[in-house]
Amino acid sequence: MLFNPVILSVTAMMVLCLLKLNVIIAILISALIAGVSAGMGLGETMSILINGMGGNSETALSYILLGTLAVAINNSGLAKIIALKISGIVKNKKILLIFILAAIACSSQNLIPVHIAFIPILIPPLLPLMNKLKIDRRAVACALTFGLKAPYIVLPVGFGLIFQTIVKDQLNANNVPMTLKEVSSVNWLLGAGMLLGLLIAVFFSYRKPREYKINEEENKSENDIIFEKKHMFALIGAVIAFGVQLKTGSLPLGALFALMFMAITNVIPWKHIDETLDGGLHLMGFIAFVMLVAAGYGNVIRETGAVPELVEGVISIIGTNKILGAFVMLLVGLFVTLGIGTSFGTIPILAVIYCPLAISLGFSPAGTAILVAAAGALGDAGSPASDSTLGPTAGLNADGQHQHIWDTCVPTFLHYNIPLIIFGLIGSLVF
Repeated sequence: MLFNPVILSVTAMMVLCLLKLNVIIAILISALIAGVSAGMGLGETMSILINGMGGNSETALSYILLGTLAVAINNSGLAKIIALKISGIVKNKKILLIFILAAIACSSQNLIPVHIAFIPILIPPLLPLMNKLKIDRRAVACALTFGLKAPYIVLPVGFGLIFQTIVKDQLNANNVPMTLKEVSSVNWLLGAGMLLGLLIAVFFSYRKPREYKINEEENKSENDIIFEKKHMFALIGAVIAFGVQLKTGSLPLGALFALMFMAITNVIPWKHIDETLDGGLHLMGFIAFVMLVAAGYGNVIRETGAVPELVEGVISIIGTNKILGAFVMLLVGLFVTLGIGTSFGTIPILAVIYCPLAISLGFSPAGTAILVAAAGALGDAGSPASDSTLGPTAGLNADGQHQHIWDTCVPTFLHYNIPLIIFGLIGSLVF
């Protein structure tokens, strides 16, 4: 199992990222390692990777257009007004600010299901306040990732309805009868584990003040900012983006309609359209391309055929030990999700093998459900190529003072994957 292409490739990616190699280069090298170790040639591997990049094309386009929309809203001054309102509520209560951001992130998964769309708009204007309060941005990264991930695991609404329906459908397809309500009734334990991880991050790991460079402009008073007509149009543009996305299910279309409206109403002056788009590319272009390469990497992992081999190899190790079985299955889920890059796409792959294995080991349907859900969710937090980490980095690194791997990926990996393994293990044995 140690020489399985998935294990070799994901381990290489993690090591290279921790050594601060550029994420895109790390993913490309890891993809080549996966392909070569599976017996494919370098050319064939790269061809499979390129062919698979289209899997995240809509996401990449969304990021570019959302970045442009964020720049337009920021240039209009609306973002500063929102930041000032939040500052008035928070004052010097930095813990309150962190939990407000976590709550906003949670609502982006169900109440207003826009996923990471709010981050490049809301977070950059709040960085001056965070700097003055000396908030460790690693705590904020953990709060944002919690809000992007915990709701879809626990609540059967918005993105959570999609995730839990996939879990339910795959369990039923593999002879483990479960209803959506039954899946939700056990997944709360995974959410409790993530909540514990968030509390540890905020109150223990990153509670100490952390200094960041403060620009001179940040020290200037902004109390004289008045809500003008352009701010109203910018706000309407944001509402249009969210409304069109909810109506059509297309985030790029929503962002495009919003940008068109803001250009027509002169929130974005016609002569500044190119400049605004350049700003959007600067803010979100790198992340968009990471998502494209990550989709290609996931395609290489699938084409190696190493995932089924890895899961089947687990069977020979586990024997009849339920505790060992649950732990190893969760660990394999972690590697698979890190490799494929999506919790939603991991479930169908794992369920085919995990369900018969769980039945043979004597796990109940509820225990099997939480095992499959946890195995799929593991790795979303902490993955260098997951939008649950790329999104927070996009906002927190707007001033170049937040490092993706060590300030987002490592903190979220430690504070969420460890609790998910522990609580998933407990849940599989208790339920």
